[in-house]
Amino acid sequence: MLNVKDLNVYYGLINAVRGVNFEVGEGQIVSLIGSNGAGKTSTLQSIVNDVKKTGEISFKGNNISNLKTHKIIQSDIALVPEGRRCFQNLTIEENLRMGAFNNDEKYEELQEEMFRLFPRLVAKKGQLAGTMSGGEQQMLAIARALMSSPKLLMLDEPSLGLAPKIIGELFETIVRLKEEGITILLVEQNAFAALEVSDYAYVLENGQVALEGKGSDLISSDEIRAKYLGA
Repeated sequence: MLNVKDLNVYYGLINAVRGVNFEVGEGQIVSLIGSNGAGKTSTLQSIVNDVKKTGEISFKGNNISNLKTHKIIQSDIALVPEGRRCFQNLTIEENLRMGAFNNDEKYEELQEEMFRLFPRLVAKKGQLAGTMSGGEQQMLAIARALMSSPKLLMLDEPSLGLAPKIIGELFETIVRLKEEGITILLVEQNAFAALEVSDYAYVLENGQVALEGKGSDLISSDEIRAKYLGA
């Protein structure tokens, strides 16, 4: 579904991502793991053309490297950014409507689907997003992205700052989304949680792919366990 070839990302003179290659198959959960500053977020931003980059990015066989960001989002890709970035002064329902800006005719149907996926949001649908907990805001951010009916959902550090119980619920939801046919590209510092649910994963170090493999293989790798799993 997604193919990234020889990706380089630049911030001024700094080459933050260097020659990265990876692919995401339809129906898969693929993770990018690595330490802070490894280039994970920059890689996601490059896919939606939000950073200066070179290389080729193809989605469903079409080259999207030079498309404007809004055109990429309209082509069935959605990004949940790091830090959630909900509209704090809007209600849950208003945030969801913002997510459906290009899918308004399906709003009611999609809203019901989001409340099924995230039942915690139902009782608070008239509440301002800024008054909710971090876990609830993360659920809302994912729901808002899903309102555009994406084929590829990209999640940037979804577990950041959340309590362990909420992280468990979050990853159960990610697996459920895959079962419902959504392909997922996951950037996550919680390497153990990411690898547990991933079909395939890439380890980024200093802006390059240092290691790759099936999630089940990497989670049992001595190198990965020593570097990222605290074992």
